[in-house]
Amino acid sequence: MSIDLTQYEAGDDYDGRYRRDLAALQKRLEHIQVAHIVNKRPAVVMLEGWDAAGKGGIIQRLSAEWDPRTYRVWPIAAPSSDEKAHHFLWRFWQRLPADGSIAVFDRSWYGRVLVERVEQFASEAEWRRAYDAINAFEAGLIGNDTTLIKIFVHITQEEQDRRLKARLRDPWKHWKTGLDDYHNRSRRADYLEAMHEMFERTDTAEAPWVVIDGNDKKAARIAALTVIADRLEAGVQMVPPPLDPAVLKVAKKALKL
Repeated sequence: MSIDLTQYEAGDDYDGRYRRDLAALQKRLEHIQVAHIVNKRPAVVMLEGWDAAGKGGIIQRLSAEWDPRTYRVWPIAAPSSDEKAHHFLWRFWQRLPADGSIAVFDRSWYGRVLVERVEQFASEAEWRRAYDAINAFEAGLIGNDTTLIKIFVHITQEEQDRRLKARLRDPWKHWKTGLDDYHNRSRRADYLEAMHEMFERTDTAEAPWVVIDGNDKKAARIAALTVIADRLEAGVQMVPPPLDPAVLKVAKKALKL
């Protein structure tokens, strides 16, 4: 299905009480994680988007109230030499969540049809074959009762430049920027072309893309967390786990209830 990114550039300020609404979402997400644990339901949350689009900020707030034992954030960079020796999806198979766990991908398997396509790290034949491989991979996840959520965070060139400047001004943000940011910026038109085809070929009924207008950080965070919470809830029974009667009996005696 075709997605027009220009429809996600309004950058409207968040119309609400941000701290209150964020806290409510995080409490809801805490319960959702528990439901996945007790129902042994796996989930994958995947975020793609421009450099400085705010993916990290979304992930930070997504996982703020989660128990670290049953979720994992995977920051995806260039493949290692060992990973290059395997099929491009091999390294993602190694990172899929166990039953009851949630895997969060900061960038993903879509690198094959984005950066590897644009920078010619993959041949045209390789990245063209990747669309069918990706669709089959995602269909396999869903067929295995894994909830899959695909988020793309979009920002305009003007907003990206503003954030890149902010990273230069703040010494504690220097680690977040590098030459790749400016190289990728110079090839925005090529990336837009690749993104357009990516959406067209991989936005399926079973695994749809959700585009987030990232131009206002607060609005983007609330929108992304709401989508993620809605999708995760839809894939699991939201019923609190029962208390073990044996535990209750011992607890009553120990606590003099």
